[in-house]
Amino acid sequence: MITTTTRIDLTAVDRIIEQVGREPDAVIPILHAVQREYRYLPQEALRRVCERTEITPSAITGVASFYDHFRHHPVGRHMISVCTGTACHVKGADLVDDAIRQELQLAPHEDTDTDGEFTVQKVACLGCCTLGPVVQIDDAIFGHVSSQTTPRMLQEYDEAEFVKLSAVHRPISQPRGPNTTEVRIGLGSCCLALGSDKVHEALCDAIDDSGGDAYVKQIGCTGICSKVPLVELVSPDGASQTYTNVNPDVARKIVLKHFRPKGISKPIRYAASRIVDWLQSDEDQDVLQKHRAVRDGVVDSFIGPQKHLTLDLLDAIDPLDLDEYRRHGRFDSLKKCLTELQPEQILDEIETSGLRGRGGAGFPTHIKWRTVRRQQSPTKFVICNGDEGDPGAFMDKVLLESIPFRVIEGMAIAARTVDAHDGIFYVRAEYPLAVERIRNAIEICRQGGILGDSVMGTDFSLNLEIREGAGAYICGEETALIHSIEGGRGTPRIRPPFPAESGLWEKPTLINNVETFATIPWILRHGGKELAKLGTETSKGTKAFALAGKVRNGGLIEVPMGITIRQIVQDIGGGVEPGRTFKAVQIGGPSGGCVPAELADTQIDYESLSAVGSIMGSGGLVVLDDKDCMVDIARYFLKFTQDQSCGKCTFCRVGTRRLLDILDRLCTGNGKKGDLEQLEALSTSVCAGSLCGLGKTAPNPILSTLKYFREEYEAHIAGYCPAGKCVDLIDYRINDKCIGCTLCSQHCPVDAIPMTPYYKHTIDLDRCTRCDTCYQVCPEDAVFIESKP
Repeated sequence: MITTTTRIDLTAVDRIIEQVGREPDAVIPILHAVQREYRYLPQEALRRVCERTEITPSAITGVASFYDHFRHHPVGRHMISVCTGTACHVKGADLVDDAIRQELQLAPHEDTDTDGEFTVQKVACLGCCTLGPVVQIDDAIFGHVSSQTTPRMLQEYDEAEFVKLSAVHRPISQPRGPNTTEVRIGLGSCCLALGSDKVHEALCDAIDDSGGDAYVKQIGCTGICSKVPLVELVSPDGASQTYTNVNPDVARKIVLKHFRPKGISKPIRYAASRIVDWLQSDEDQDVLQKHRAVRDGVVDSFIGPQKHLTLDLLDAIDPLDLDEYRRHGRFDSLKKCLTELQPEQILDEIETSGLRGRGGAGFPTHIKWRTVRRQQSPTKFVICNGDEGDPGAFMDKVLLESIPFRVIEGMAIAARTVDAHDGIFYVRAEYPLAVERIRNAIEICRQGGILGDSVMGTDFSLNLEIREGAGAYICGEETALIHSIEGGRGTPRIRPPFPAESGLWEKPTLINNVETFATIPWILRHGGKELAKLGTETSKGTKAFALAGKVRNGGLIEVPMGITIRQIVQDIGGGVEPGRTFKAVQIGGPSGGCVPAELADTQIDYESLSAVGSIMGSGGLVVLDDKDCMVDIARYFLKFTQDQSCGKCTFCRVGTRRLLDILDRLCTGNGKKGDLEQLEALSTSVCAGSLCGLGKTAPNPILSTLKYFREEYEAHIAGYCPAGKCVDLIDYRINDKCIGCTLCSQHCPVDAIPMTPYYKHTIDLDRCTRCDTCYQVCPEDAVFIESKP
């Protein structure tokens, strides 16, 4: 661990206090700012805060120790964050974490190397689930990391080589005109992680050089994350061509192919470029065709079954171009609500639509809004819950990054309807690009007259601000979120009263999540009856899902309610990888359940999912295959919920700990008779006795996997893991296919495989750490995993 012997400069703390404020509720924003300044929370800085503000030492200590985001010790020059979200977990995040620690030569319980260069930490979710396993080093995100590629990632890391997540627009010389082609490139966080910033630069350079009738337009998310960087050319007549998995070299070829230069000298340079491009490789003529070949297959299959209402314009507009958003008729719904419709008429449209909150249990939206509206209080609040804490979900992140004006419009309509004049975005600090985009969008709306003292020229006023979360999953619960905004620990409270009656500062408060607010403008533009035409009798409209895990084509999707699990996994996602078998889907995050493949024809709606032991939740949908252990999955979620329990009630605090103890025993070969019955009994008690939704639903992954995969639990009691996943119950071995190529020996991080060129290799099981590297690098399928009998 790094230590410091020099006193820190506290002038930055004074500056932070002046900027943020001195009131008790400023404690979390102050802690965020202090940590950004010093990279951790020095005790001297915290004492200075207490001396200069109304924040007490007990308050600042209680808050700083509650939230996972805050660090209390000095760290290395670079922070390595290993994502342990569901999709990353099933793809080997623990093995990646072990490999990083092995490469840095960290002793057990150490997190910083001896040179003070790197500090390693696990984070619940980075919201790039389709790229799992994901590692973030400072501001650079690496996707598809493995234990094999970890050493190279660390060796090649250079801060200057990687884009900051706050990517900005780059103006180009070619003006926009009626005959100009749009060249769209996604610059969402997932796209940036796979190099779309470099593709963006290459496109701009090539078009600047050619002077062709085109301009590069930044968009947010393209939806099909498995095919990014994705470039789409949209001609003036609306025809489009799409190129997937584009790199900078391919980007240049795209421009050379489609746009002829203007002027005298540029055609000569253009022709020369084409010749040089052709001479470089015989395969160059096929390159663009290869990148276009998927358009009629994978991309169309991915998009075809979807129905974009909430995600409308997601992949078509610049996230921060207010004029473009308005050219598409947006903010017309807000204008209509301000000048034509009365609040009761707005509520009637929402009731007609059948919209239910797109998160949690799906409470009818109009009932919550009506409750807030009828409260007799001069002060009311509207809160957008963007604390998307479910590991494996990234819908809110994408909406905030890609169409922030849409969410603002929905919030403004809600505020007008319930007569609130102050609104708050509560967004995860782990989503820096989303925070930046929504902050910029709010300022643009203020300058454009959309927000402020006179919204769109009317006498209605609305001010919005942002509060960043600090890594507490429990703050997705409404009352815990309110406590966090008020400057407290994120602990839920007994209800009633409900937030709609007494919420923030004991004032009536409307809380909806990002997706719900983003759906409202569509309803007011097209009418509630149009939304009600989609979906089922009781679950209306569409739902956005984060499709990730062991599926070939993951991404953000929006589908009509009533679509089946099979249609999502097979038709949209393309099924699991060749050679693997679709086993189950985990829906609804830590509060959800695992639905087996034999129930894949189950419809996606609130009632049908509840009937099979799952919930809709926020919309995470993680696909599992035959290499996933269902006991390990249950253990993973219990570990998460136990860690995130606020500790307020005994059933959740102690009950989840006891459940996790049993699952730990099972996964390490120490299970015993009666464990399964105890799991069921404890799960029932935790569900019945916990205070909030986290505790009441925490046992769902156990109950669903016990119901559908009980034989796997019984096998673990016998000391056997059928999926070959639990490291204490498996061995790595080498069969007769081995040709002695030595790749496994060369890459083994602990020298457990003696190098015997041209002869069959062997593995020293006493030294083997089960890191999976040999399995990954073997070219002959000679390494296999053997479950211990």
